[in-house]
Amino acid sequence: MKILIALLVLASACNTALAQVGSLVHKEVKRRYIVYTPPSYQNDTQHSYPVVFNFHGSGMSMAEQMLYTGMNRAADRHRFIVVYPLGIERDWNVGFGMSYLGGSDDVGFTAALLEKLGKDYRIDSARVYATGLSRGGFFALRLAAELPQVFAAVASVGGPMPEPVIQHHTKTGKVGVMLIHGTADQVVAYDGKATGYLSAMDSHRYWIKRNGLEGAPEQTRAFNGDSGDGTEVNYREQAHGGTRVALVTVKDGGHTWPGADPFNVGLPIGKTTRDVDANELMWQFFSTHRR
Repeated sequence: MKILIALLVLASACNTALAQVGSLVHKEVKRRYIVYTPPSYQNDTQHSYPVVFNFHGSGMSMAEQMLYTGMNRAADRHRFIVVYPLGIERDWNVGFGMSYLGGSDDVGFTAALLEKLGKDYRIDSARVYATGLSRGGFFALRLAAELPQVFAAVASVGGPMPEPVIQHHTKTGKVGVMLIHGTADQVVAYDGKATGYLSAMDSHRYWIKRNGLEGAPEQTRAFNGDSGDGTEVNYREQAHGGTRVALVTVKDGGHTWPGADPFNVGLPIGKTTRDVDANELMWQFFSTHRR
């Protein structure tokens, strides 16, 4: 019923010419995804478009991720394509909960999907980005580690660096990384989980080191535009040579997408900050990175 409702809302809220469900077979498994193209895509046939992969959280559907994050509106404003893939059993392989090497080949699926998108749409291959919520955020970081030659930058919401990714990846290459996390997150702890994932701060330090930014000057900003939402946002970033790493800490924020409409899925997901719009913050970050 929940999926049906989401699809009905999807059908009424989106022009079907702009949001389309597609599929491909990867390793004998049929995989599905939604592609959203902004209105300008149909009108400007000479322009290649950036693409943002937006990965759902565990248990969510691709339609629910699209509706919850509201990224299509940012795509309209900034002229990029958004892809919402669907994980097998609504999950992504990040190395805990399933075998890192023996579980679902979600990295291979993503690479195959990007190849297919390149044939079906006018994709700017130098501007490919990824984001995700919770499990989808963990997976976006796995993509940054394993496909640095493909993704120019990624942004994870409520999903710091998985320890299995650190243990297994061998790729080199700089990737812009933004981490967004609430300090009161009760689903994925801001302070990390032993043998599962690093803390938000340690994840930030990991990507600073990996990208060779230890000596780069740090810039900080603070946001508290909505004093009634019970949160404050602190932004810290280091950058050099076209690569940036940022940590966005939502003080007293929960396991939520900043700027989204609050919702209740029966979990203690906590407060949603209105001080920043995650989609706008991400696009500002993504748009400075090219592969």
